[in-house]
Order: sequence, then structure tokens, then C-alpha cells
Amino acid sequence: MSIETTITRAWQRQAVWLWLLLPVSWLYGFITLLRRQAYKAGLLSSHRAPIPVMVIGNISVGGSGKTPLIIALVSYLQKKGVKVGVISRGYGGDTSQMPALVSATSLPHIVGDEPCLIAHMTGAAMAVCPNRQQAIAALLKAEPDLQLIIADDGLQHYALQRDIEWIVVDAARGFGNKQLLPTGFLREPMSRLESANVIYHEKPSTDSTQTSRGGNKIQSTDRLTMHLQAGEFQRLWNPILSAAQLNSVKPTNNSRVHAVSGIGYPQRFFDTLESIGFEVIGHPYPDHYDFSLAELLQYGDYPIIVTSKDAVKISALLADYTATQALSGEYVELVSRLWVLPVTAVLSENSYHNLDAQLKALGIRIDHDMNTSASL
Repeated sequence: MSIETTITRAWQRQAVWLWLLLPVSWLYGFITLLRRQAYKAGLLSSHRAPIPVMVIGNISVGGSGKTPLIIALVSYLQKKGVKVGVISRGYGGDTSQMPALVSATSLPHIVGDEPCLIAHMTGAAMAVCPNRQQAIAALLKAEPDLQLIIADDGLQHYALQRDIEWIVVDAARGFGNKQLLPTGFLREPMSRLESANVIYHEKPSTDSTQTSRGGNKIQSTDRLTMHLQAGEFQRLWNPILSAAQLNSVKPTNNSRVHAVSGIGYPQRFFDTLESIGFEVIGHPYPDHYDFSLAELLQYGDYPIIVTSKDAVKISALLADYTATQALSGEYVELVSRLWVLPVTAVLSENSYHNLDAQLKALGIRIDHDMNTSASL
């Protein structure tokens, strides 16, 4: 078991031994505060893009539903006629080849898995680079008529000035023990939520309050919310399958499945599958994990279901493998059992109203008569 997995499980259990790390958390918090204040005071330089920037991120480590939210917002804005582009750090990509533009044909080992997914799902102009200023320059050089840039996971990147901030909070996870890294899983203190728009990722509910697993009350009748809606299963890979294999039955309710997930919070994926009636054998991996085809062979007998994000990497593996050789019998059988469960980010109406108002204040006008969901 990796150190990352051990720490993540300890956060989930709120293990007592984590409090031994509290002095490290105090030091981390002090350095974080100094850094942010230095940017505010102008002691550290920050970049102002020539067009408005909307940052979407979170104050916690691990998945919060940020990627499907970005895809939903980009799709919404595109349908409204707004020319929107996306920038990202490109985590997991090859930084020696950055800044780089991202397209539907880009490879995850070059630009990162999440940028590949965003570009594939939206077709939006996108660039990646750890230096966000360079990413913006590359993006605007390629698409000079953009009206808005959405920065993926740049909340703590204070070298980039921003006009709008949205922070995604997973209401199911809550804030754990409410401590900063490494005692808890917070990147910044909870007070950071007071200076940005907060969108709560939670189950659909008519209640005016929600309680997280950690027992934390999340209250506000007007809070912005989102939830993920599971779609229809899709085959991960079709090219080498026979007609019989293509026509094989999809995973059905009440059946047993392997759920393989290398996202920030795999338990959410497992919970989603259980909620739609599957008996789940969960196989959590670290976020952005680099799978191998041989590794997936160990999960036999039952269908293997993965997320759209993991499917990007596994599909790239299959494309690379089949470019030089035919799949053997055991790999053909593996591919016939690989399925993807896409999800749709569904936002509350007031989330879109809030966004419309923020963009209007920046001089970006949009229409108001269209569908407000996007599938992932």
C-alpha cells in the first residue's frame, strides 16, 4: 500500500495518530498564509490575463467533482454563445513539452488525463502548463477571440489573478477533522470559503440543511449545489471485438462487478454503482494512477467498470498496444469486460443564475433559454 493511500484512508477514518502531525500542519498553515499575503501586498508578482479568468478548485485534497463541473459549465457557456477556453496544470503530463494545446486526440501522458477528458467532452480550446501565464499565452495565441478562461484547479495558484472563484465542496466528505495538511486533508483553512462562491456537491435533496459524514452541518437555503447523475454504460473499447462480444449483455442490476478507480475519491464512484444496484468489488488506486493492461487482468470473472477519467488512460494504452501487435486471447477477453460509467453534472438553477450575473458584471452577455446539464 502506498503512503498516499495510507494517509488518505487515515483521513477518512480520522485516525487518532494524525494529531501527532499537528505541528507540521501549523507550519504549513503559516507558510500558506505568508505566501498569500505576499501576493496580496505585491511582494510576489502575479499575472493579470487580458480577458476574465474564472478559477474552479477546492480547499481539500482528493476528488470533489471538479472535472464534471468544469465540463458542465463549459458546455453551458458554449451553448450560450460564450467563447470559453480552459487552462490546467496538466498533472501527469510531460512538462518538458509544455505549454501545450490540448485537443480530442491529445494523449494523457503528454497533457494529463483530466485535460484529455475535458477537451474530448467539450471540444473547447485548452492549454496546459504548470506556469499558468504561459498556458494563457499559448491559448490566446491559438484562439485570440476568447471571452473567458476557466482555470482548472488553480485556486491556490495565486500567481494568477482571477475575476471569479468557485470552490467545490464535497458535502459527503465534509471537512474531516477540519485541519490543514497533513493532519487533515485541507489545503487551506475553512475561512477561505468566505471569499469565494461555494458550490456543494451533494445528493439531490429538498432539505435546507445537509450533514456531512463528519457530522458537519452545511446550511444555507440559497447555497449553490450540484450532483452527479449516472448515465448509460458504454464499452471502453470496440475496434477488436467480435459481433458476439459487442452484443454481450451490459452489466445488470444486482450483479457483481469490479469497480476500478484511480480518481481523487474512489469511494464516491463505488457508492454510485451501489446506488444503482450493483454488488461492488472496489479496487481503489491513487489519483491519476497509471494503469497497465497486465494489471487489469487480475480482475477476472466479472465486468470491470471504470470512470471516464480512467477510461482516457486505458483507451490510450489499448491504442498504443494495438498499433504494434494484435491483442492476445486473454486481452481480448479483458477488453470485452471493460465498461465505462459516464456521469452528468447537474447544477441547481441558482448556480447558473449566479454565473450569469458574475459574467454580466464582467461585460460578458449570454442568453437564457437552454438546457443546463452536460454529460461526462
